[in-house]
Amino acid sequence: MKEWRESARRRRTRGGIDLEQPAKTVLICSCEGTMRLDVAAIQRGCPNCEIRSHRHLCGAELEDFRNAAKTEGPLTVACTQQAGQFTNEMGERPGAISFVNIRETAGWSRDGAKAGPKMAALLAAAAIPAPDYPLVTLSSDGIILIYGRDETAIEAGRLLADHLDVTVMLRKPADVVPPAAAVFPIVKGIIHNARGHFGGFELTVDDYAQPRPSSRARFEFEAPRDGAISRCDLVLDLSGEPPLFPAHDLRDGYLRADPRDPAAMLRAVLAARDLVGSFDKPRYVDFTPSLCAHSRSKLTGCHRCLDLCPTGAITPDGDHVAVNGEVCAGCGQCAAACPTGAASYALPPADTQLQILRAMLRAYREAGGTHPVLLLHDSQHGTPLIDALARHGDGLPANVLPLAVNELTQIGLEAIIGAFAYGAAAVRLLLRAKPRHDLTGSLQTIRMAETILAGLGFDGRRVSTIETDDPDTLAEQLTGIGPLAGLDNPATFLTVGKRGDLLRFGLSELHRLAPKPVDVIALPEGAPVGAITVDVGGCTLCLSCVSACPTGALRADPDRPVLKFVEDACVQCGLCQSTCPEKVIKLTPQIDFRARRAPARVIKEEEPALCVRCGTPFGVKSTIDRIATKLEGRHWMYPAGDRRTETLRMCADCRVIVMSEQQFDPIQDVPERAPPRTTDDYLRQRENKD
Repeated sequence: MKEWRESARRRRTRGGIDLEQPAKTVLICSCEGTMRLDVAAIQRGCPNCEIRSHRHLCGAELEDFRNAAKTEGPLTVACTQQAGQFTNEMGERPGAISFVNIRETAGWSRDGAKAGPKMAALLAAAAIPAPDYPLVTLSSDGIILIYGRDETAIEAGRLLADHLDVTVMLRKPADVVPPAAAVFPIVKGIIHNARGHFGGFELTVDDYAQPRPSSRARFEFEAPRDGAISRCDLVLDLSGEPPLFPAHDLRDGYLRADPRDPAAMLRAVLAARDLVGSFDKPRYVDFTPSLCAHSRSKLTGCHRCLDLCPTGAITPDGDHVAVNGEVCAGCGQCAAACPTGAASYALPPADTQLQILRAMLRAYREAGGTHPVLLLHDSQHGTPLIDALARHGDGLPANVLPLAVNELTQIGLEAIIGAFAYGAAAVRLLLRAKPRHDLTGSLQTIRMAETILAGLGFDGRRVSTIETDDPDTLAEQLTGIGPLAGLDNPATFLTVGKRGDLLRFGLSELHRLAPKPVDVIALPEGAPVGAITVDVGGCTLCLSCVSACPTGALRADPDRPVLKFVEDACVQCGLCQSTCPEKVIKLTPQIDFRARRAPARVIKEEEPALCVRCGTPFGVKSTIDRIATKLEGRHWMYPAGDRRTETLRMCADCRVIVMSEQQFDPIQDVPERAPPRTTDDYLRQRENKD
């Protein structure tokens, strides 16, 4: 039934667009003839769209847009520059209009005449609806602490006094002249610790003191004290010292400027002035605690997200971690690295991201495009760079498909593997020359992807970053990328499920397409898939690893002492390794393409120990024999030849019954302990000596 549903779904789709959906009207424009529109190619890639071509849609042909806006059904306008004008002209249209840029990304290029398939791909990607995402509301009453060292901080306070509730704190002030009128509080102090978020900062201040009203030529302060607490909504840091927060530029409400740069100080003041009221930000990460593999029984397993979070928004919280949505800056590294899917990115979710890639690459292929190169970029840096290349250079090559994402660091292994399975010849991540985020997670993902591709026989450097702020450098690094052999019949699988499921689908399809398919590929440390190696000789089958495994990769048998392993379920969290009392388990990061169809593998199996009284299995025979050998004749409770030694080979119930029948007193021959000495005993002893 499942296979029938999937095949039926494939028949209903083409080029990534559902044929059962109502036809979408797409208005494209050559922008006064500055680019060529290959309507036939676009139509092949978007078969469920009515393509209407124009030359000057925002001017002489504006009436065509007004008429299209009056009709029902989805409407897409392939122009983003005049989106404001079209929005004003749409009237009371019941549905929204989507806008797509095909000019700077495709048409304005040296290869613009061959950009028809790319335009079809961009339109198909835009047709995937963006799911709703939850919001976090942050509120500010305008209480700001300006942290400085001299008159610059006081001047910033004057500029903000009419807009915000200002307090100025001076760090080790020297010859600072007091103002003639106390318009806002001015104190001294050194911020020892800072935490919190926009609308809820809490600062611990040492050397805190208020000025004396009698201060004359310079500030004189009362006696200082340490450990003072200051709470505020905003912090303006003009101290010139190291930032108060890690990844400080990602901390909403924390503004920082060099006190020696008046222009930077003024920009920070203008930014702070408007930060009053309630503001909504996306809850970037959706977290499911029950899936988290961070800890069990106070033993730490997975800590990938804790290591990668740049803002400290993730903290341990018992057996799982907690994600502070107010502090989270949305880099997405936690979701990209989370092996169990406990942390998932919301802008967009992983399955929606793959739906977009699927639609884009299928439409490009249907329209006649070959060896596509996927260029992933963000809107703040990548979009202006691509625009500059289109306006002042040769533009993007016709086979380079740009896709804007919220953050490059949100890209996980499933997205890269999925892109190749869907037919991409290469993947490039466009980053800043000085990235905002630590790229440790992204670079590890790229290394894993390169290892997998090389292991399957795909040649060349297929996944890499382009770290530049120069459009010409971008163009240079996008040239000379050759086609990728083996992708003549790319995958078409549907993107449904969590990240782990998406990764397994992609790996399976990529293995099918590989020029040199192999069964096992060794991966770098930290991979989200793999196996375990157990020193069978040292394993006692205590099965503590089974109870700690969060995914069911390690399993037991209720009837026999058996340890089983299902590699397809292993996420390399390390909890089994941390929990094992004998320390005989090691992680083996790898991909075994046979694991998806393989049954549970028996790692170790032994005969059960049967109770000598009732015959009930109650443990592992070798372990019980080892314990009995160590205790019999060597422990005062079990003298050699005594019937008590039989209790070692009984189940718990029978052991209690036999010991009760024999009226066995476990402390019969134990000498009485001396009573504990108390303080009174020591005092009495001291008095007797005196």
